[in-house]
Amino acid sequence: MADQVGPSTPSRKRSKWDEDEDEDLGPHAHISVPKRRKAKETKLIPTNALPSPRPNPPSRLGHSVYVPQRTRHPPIIPSRSVYCYERLNQIEEGSYGVVFRARDKQTGDIVALKKLKLDEEKNGFPITALREVYALMSCRHENVVGVREVVVGDTLTQVFVVMDFIEHDLKSLLTVMPSPFLQSEIKTLMLQLLSAVNHCHANWILHRDLKTSNLLMNNRGTIKVADFGLARRYGDPIGVGGMTQLVVTLWYRAPDILMGATEYSTAVDMWSVGCIFAELLLKEPLFPAKGELELISMIFKLLGPPTKSTWPEFTSLPLAKTLTIPAPQAPLFRQKFPYMTTAGIDLLMSLLTYDPEQRTTAAEALKHPYFTESPLPKHPDLFGSFPSAAAGEKRRKPFDSPSAPTRAADYKFITDFDLPNSP
Repeated sequence: MADQVGPSTPSRKRSKWDEDEDEDLGPHAHISVPKRRKAKETKLIPTNALPSPRPNPPSRLGHSVYVPQRTRHPPIIPSRSVYCYERLNQIEEGSYGVVFRARDKQTGDIVALKKLKLDEEKNGFPITALREVYALMSCRHENVVGVREVVVGDTLTQVFVVMDFIEHDLKSLLTVMPSPFLQSEIKTLMLQLLSAVNHCHANWILHRDLKTSNLLMNNRGTIKVADFGLARRYGDPIGVGGMTQLVVTLWYRAPDILMGATEYSTAVDMWSVGCIFAELLLKEPLFPAKGELELISMIFKLLGPPTKSTWPEFTSLPLAKTLTIPAPQAPLFRQKFPYMTTAGIDLLMSLLTYDPEQRTTAAEALKHPYFTESPLPKHPDLFGSFPSAAAGEKRRKPFDSPSAPTRAADYKFITDFDLPNSP
């Protein structure tokens, strides 16, 4: 071959680091540079004989196909200041925070600000607040109160959760209403409540504090589940020591929790839904007990004492042996709710069932025949409106209208008087 082939080491682009090394070797250093091959003469090839161009290989992705692109991630921005809102009035104070009504200075929207109680917290940010924000973010639904953002104040103990403002809570509304809800209105409210609870359970969230004061209602007939302070994610494994029994307000607490159960699931929420259903019908709480023993006595009186058929695992619960079970008796649902239809009584009894395994689920309750019989659920837009106590509104007093006229013996019409003749 006429051309000499260079060394086997392939050539590479020389950098300034290589030039420095060459200067260190001195003028006598020999550097072998491969000779360039002579360019071959190009021959003209007709266009028809050219092969069809190959498609370009797909460009390599800069990220994994299993990870969304960076542009799809939400931007990480600092929390806004609470002074972006104008405080209007205080709504209520609970165990885990104080709720205020406020106005957004930029948009003018009316919101609810919940100030978390962090003054006495010694172990960092409270787990209840983290669970509440996580549950609200995980359970976005039209019948669950929406969380907008978390804002901060001047100190580390001033943390506020910004939520949608709703005009009423169901408990206060039942108190001021002159008459209870109609059957068609109760069906609409129950469908919304069951839809929200079903959505929470589908996302593995237990509310654990369902009651009428935690159900908010606007002037358009829509209710929203609020106050997720006791909510938590459930599943398997449960955790060391099981789940706490200090959940659910006493009047709405399920009998399995009263008996000391440390493993429970969605059935505890469904018992609370049954108590809310009964409260809507009666316009008063179903079990207004002052203590746990009185509550158990009230439950035994309405449902009848538990038996092996109605609650097979009752005797295995921690506190079951400490109670004296009365003589068996039939349930008194029909006597307590004399004007309910058979389908309505059946739905109520399926919610207020002793055995958690036999208690109906939210998905099953949504398909119950009670909601398809007459009267049908009323459209939310047809609900009446009420003054909002949270907004500081008061009911207007009716005007004192004059009484109807009564004809007295000496009463004379204007035509009976002798009027002077006009000139």
